[in-house]
Amino acid sequence: MIGAEIGLELGKEMVRDFQVAHPTEIQFFNVGKNIINQILNQPGCEGIRFYNAYNEVGEKTLVYVGLTSEGKALLTYSVIDNKGQLSNQSAIVADRIEKGGGGVKTGISTDDWTWDVE
Repeated sequence: MIGAEIGLELGKEMVRDFQVAHPTEIQFFNVGKNIINQILNQPGCEGIRFYNAYNEVGEKTLVYVGLTSEGKALLTYSVIDNKGQLSNQSAIVADRIEKGGGGVKTGISTDDWTWDVE
């Protein structure tokens, strides 16, 4: 099984460790619920894979696709059209996230941790 709840304390520790080690890196990406649901609702989709990528203007981003139960990127799936014919349809390949953080941060406090360490 891929994915497991890790709890707030371990999550805070993992994020804090990354942010302290890489203060100028992008700290988070926001992905909308609608696109996540569209990907997960595709036939044969069992999860989502996130790829590190650069967008058209060279900024760091994520490209995300459905994941099959065999652990492969879901690139096509079969559908039955209105005429009862079986055909393949291209699966969703998505981007257009929001990102935040990055830049030199000062005063990082490991005691007063928040999701966006200041």
